[in-house]
Amino acid sequence: MSLQNPVFIPGPTNIPDRLRHAMNVPTQDHRSPSFSNTLLPVLADAKKVFKTQDGEIIMFTASGTAGWEAAITNTLSPGDKVLVARYGMFSHRWIDMCQRHGLDVQVIECPWGTGAPADQFQAILSADTEHEIKALLVTHNETATGVLSDIGAARNAMDSADHPALLFVDGVSSIACVPFEMDAWGVDVAVAGSQKGFMLATGMAILGVSQKALSMMDQARLPRTYFDFRDMLKANANGGFPYTPPSQLIHGLRASLDMLFEEGLENVYARHHRIAEGVRQAVSAWGLTLCAASPDLYSNTVSAIYVPEGFDSNALTDHAFNKYGVSFGVGLGEMNGRAFRIGHLGSLTEVIMLSGLAAIEMAMVDLDYPIKLGQGVAAAQEYYRNH
Repeated sequence: MSLQNPVFIPGPTNIPDRLRHAMNVPTQDHRSPSFSNTLLPVLADAKKVFKTQDGEIIMFTASGTAGWEAAITNTLSPGDKVLVARYGMFSHRWIDMCQRHGLDVQVIECPWGTGAPADQFQAILSADTEHEIKALLVTHNETATGVLSDIGAARNAMDSADHPALLFVDGVSSIACVPFEMDAWGVDVAVAGSQKGFMLATGMAILGVSQKALSMMDQARLPRTYFDFRDMLKANANGGFPYTPPSQLIHGLRASLDMLFEEGLENVYARHHRIAEGVRQAVSAWGLTLCAASPDLYSNTVSAIYVPEGFDSNALTDHAFNKYGVSFGVGLGEMNGRAFRIGHLGSLTEVIMLSGLAAIEMAMVDLDYPIKLGQGVAAAQEYYRNH
């Protein structure tokens, strides 16, 4: 019976029936004109979600992490210097990947719960008068801490420093959920995944790539084969793939884009804000604290919540799953054992979110947390009633 319950993790997200049915298609000949007729409109329409006119959409059969790898291997060379701030598990993993690829990684250490430090970016880039830094890498939405960083501020820092570095953005848990302005923010590579805001199964990395980034392909010397932009772009130009594509996921993405456009992207963003704010009202009513250091950093796709001193967040998420059949996000990295996460992105409504809040509230009461049954749910209900 628990398989009927929605998940409240930061991804993979719940898959709507409409999208599951859209992916339930027979095998398609990916060398046929019918595949071209499917693929090309999907690539064109995905640009509307990334908010780019000049960039290209490139998709790989992989998860979002592969999108990070494609971003760096198609634009950089061994020994190139990159600038990254570490303020959560996913910014840390991007740093680790760059180091494994032999890049010279300059790391800005930030407290977990804070966001991308635009002021430090500007200071470091301004001091880099020889332009040794080739790329700035920013995690837009840090799912370990529930922090949304200001990408526009990062771009302003680069412009103020008059620095030509590329701007790479991990938008895996933000794109298609919150406003993302690839062209307006001057993003050179934006990375998304099929399993988050697009509400599909895991298995497709979706990238927006600027013309500036594409101009670096031939001089980039990091090794790449499967993730070579050049092979993909050449095949895509004729409506094909350089190897066997995830045709079921591409059909799913077609339906996902249709759903997003039917609701309207601005309405999608407003829904995510509304659902997230109801969660935040519940957290406040429980007397608990978000990991995000200040309201301007609150994520509308995931909330990371500290448990009280003396409690184990892993025991809480385990109990919620074992007794009530509901999944919540565990604490990652520095948050392990200290915080649990409520994912509120993708295919969710206020009513569905209330069920998740009720479930985690029951689990907390079972484990003798200092809360009363119903207090968080009531706070969320009151917010949803009036918004």
